[in-house]
Amino acid sequence: MLDGAVSRVESLADHPDIRLPEEGAASYRENALAKARAVWRALRVPAIGDDSGLEVDALAGGPGVRSARFAGPGAGDTANNERLLRELHGLPPERRAARFRCVLALVEGDGEGAERIVEGVCGGTILDSPRGDQGFGYDPLFLPEGETRTFAEIPHEAKNRVSHRGRAVQALRRLLEGR
Repeated sequence: MLDGAVSRVESLADHPDIRLPEEGAASYRENALAKARAVWRALRVPAIGDDSGLEVDALAGGPGVRSARFAGPGAGDTANNERLLRELHGLPPERRAARFRCVLALVEGDGEGAERIVEGVCGGTILDSPRGDQGFGYDPLFLPEGETRTFAEIPHEAKNRVSHRGRAVQALRRLLEGR
């Protein structure tokens, strides 16, 4: 997704000795910054940290920053989705508004001006039952605005164009190309 904006991208799989901090902060921003700072300190190369989550209006913005742990520590996608469906049981579609939010932190050094943040948001609705078998997390329950298919039904490339993460990466791309 950053092809052409940077000369090379590596993942943590390329650096198995680097350990990221646990996601314990109260905000996506702080979690993303902590990850990027850890990689910057280990490698001294520009690093991108990511944090994202699902925010449901009927749950006062929850599960939010705790999206991956919504059903408890170690819970997987199935348990998280089941808890979300239980929490929203009986609510009509108009009360199931939600959004995915992704925050990317770029750390290029120490000190002022070396850290930048971008964000992407995709609004939609939580369905009352899962649809589709692509994607992960809450994708089978999330129907993005203007779509008839859930994130789990949309092909990966198309999802990257409309998703919260895709929008955050596009914002990061603009930031990198504008230097």
